[in-house]
Amino acid sequence: MPDTTCHMSISLDGYVAGPDQSMEHPLGKRGGELHGWHIGDPRATEADEIAAGWLMRPRGAYVMGRNMFGPIRGGWDEEWTGWWGDEPPYHAPVFVLTHHARDPIELEGGTTFHFVTGGFDAAYAAAREAAGDEGVDVAGGASTVRQALSAGVIDELTLDIAPVLLGAGERIFDGIDAFGFEPVEVLHSPLTTHIRYRRTS
Repeated sequence: MPDTTCHMSISLDGYVAGPDQSMEHPLGKRGGELHGWHIGDPRATEADEIAAGWLMRPRGAYVMGRNMFGPIRGGWDEEWTGWWGDEPPYHAPVFVLTHHARDPIELEGGTTFHFVTGGFDAAYAAAREAAGDEGVDVAGGASTVRQALSAGVIDELTLDIAPVLLGAGERIFDGIDAFGFEPVEVLHSPLTTHIRYRRTS
């Protein structure tokens, strides 16, 4: 069975996004500090480039939460098509968890956003079917990753641990009783320690 992966940047105090997501702060306030290793920091090293390759490797389908898709809450603004412009980086079907139905959005480069109102299990099942033998990635955000961890579907989890204390925001391990992974590869740079884990249980 193809792997299900998840790759998240995280602060030392366990946050994957800062508080108060908005148009001005897509990753929440100070959330961008977790991502310098792959978004423009000149101190990035070869280790960061390798980890960016892990992050950007092609997958057959993706699952993400509505908060990752955009800052809009409640009913949809039909003009909103995500943070990524006309050609998002996914190049595959993306299944977005939401409580509000919406028709699929097909964009350039092979990305189609499908909006799933049946919960995580329904979105994950649809992604598995769409991915075929190419595997699924749980793209975020925090709530969606927590649901994936609780469901035990993640085979490979990569954490990019930035030397940053956010103090508030969105966490992925709240309510998770057991980790169930072991490290299989570690890379580091001045910006981040990249740890790739595999499921053990």
